Amino acid sequence: MPDFDVVSLPETDHVDEGDTAPDFTRPLVNGEYWEDRALDDVVDGPTLLLFHPMDGTFQGTYLYNTVDDNEWSDDLDVLGLSISTPYAHKRLLAERGDGIRIFSDPGAAVVEEYGLAHEIDGMTGITESRPAVFLLDSDRTVEYAWVASEHPEFPDAEAIGDAVADLVD
Repeated sequence: MPDFDVVSLPETDHVDEGDTAPDFTRPLVNGEYWEDRALDDVVDGPTLLLFHPMDGTFQGTYLYNTVDDNEWSDDLDVLGLSISTPYAHKRLLAERGDGIRIFSDPGAAVVEEYGLAHEIDGMTGITESRPAVFLLDSDRTVEYAWVASEHPEFPDAEAIGDAVADLVD
């Protein structure tokens, strides 16, 4: 038995395969600085867009370790997004996520637009993202989508790797 409860998340009308990923402008953080950038301006080829809860959660750590382990940032652009601040993203990027940039969405507006919002139990008014993975082509068309249906839940790295291989080969 796990030391934590597995909680089913309510169904959501999230961005899915075949959809165009909605554009947004938010601070985009790399290892050195951040600046407001639009998703449309940074997607110029295959892009893996990862949504995760606040920085420091084990779901976010898992996602970035999986990216590092599979060396996906060598083959395509990898972008993250969470409600954490740019300062928290800089700390996260100093520890892991080589070659990754992360959008900061503290108000969760992008998380809401993508249909990924969920309230944190016991924290009234605090919304974070459920984990999600979107593989985008150069036109922001979603070629692969995975969205958590329970907490905690983790994406299938092999399925993501296969989708990445199909898109970049």
